[in-house]
Amino acid sequence: MSMVVLEDQGSVAVLRLANGVTNAIGPELAEELSVAIGSVQSRYRGLVLAGNAKFFSIGLDVPNLLMLDRSTMADFWNRFEDLVLALYTLPIPTAGAICGHATGGGAILALACDFRFVADGKKLIALNEVKIGLPVPYLADLMLRQIVTDRVAVEMEFCSAFIGPNEAKTVGLADVVCDEKAVEGDALEKIREMAALPPTAFALTKQHRIRQIPPRFKAIRQNLNRAFMDCWFAPATQALLKEAAQKF
Repeated sequence: MSMVVLEDQGSVAVLRLANGVTNAIGPELAEELSVAIGSVQSRYRGLVLAGNAKFFSIGLDVPNLLMLDRSTMADFWNRFEDLVLALYTLPIPTAGAICGHATGGGAILALACDFRFVADGKKLIALNEVKIGLPVPYLADLMLRQIVTDRVAVEMEFCSAFIGPNEAKTVGLADVVCDEKAVEGDALEKIREMAALPPTAFALTKQHRIRQIPPRFKAIRQNLNRAFMDCWFAPATQALLKEAAQKF
């Protein structure tokens, strides 16, 4: 059964994460989403990324990733970052329709979208890596700081802070907060508006926003990823990850 479902909405595609309740991100989901994003780029004028009412995505599939050796985990991590870069640099308008929690890797996928539509209520967004012994990925840090102020980024990253919809709207992390039932419809309406614009002009204008982050990230990616793997496989972090895995 597919973990990513492509829903045709005319000029816009909805990519729906469909990996159970949590939409945990492991090698299979990352691969399917990468392929789907490539298909959307060639066939559609806009993209909405969605999850379900409980979880947009809980983040990395910790229980299953804990079973990987260092080489396999490093390969997955590189593939996940490639996926995030592909979403971030898509030359078409994108929106995250966030009806449920978006934490860790799920929040990173949301940051890679041009717009974020968030459901009102008890829905939380967090980069909570430090709490479980991991560094916030540099790519996520770069994207976050492009959207919010330095002080907001510090609070979210250093303190693994969980932010609700209204606070997310106040700090600029959420573009729109609305009733859960309206999130996907509102996101589609926005992206349809953007998709109706001249595509070349839009793509070139989007380049102004995204062009600086990929080279900054790639320049030090290898060393950062080695350090990330060192943290992941450190005994103290493994203990914290095993504790976190109990919540899946």
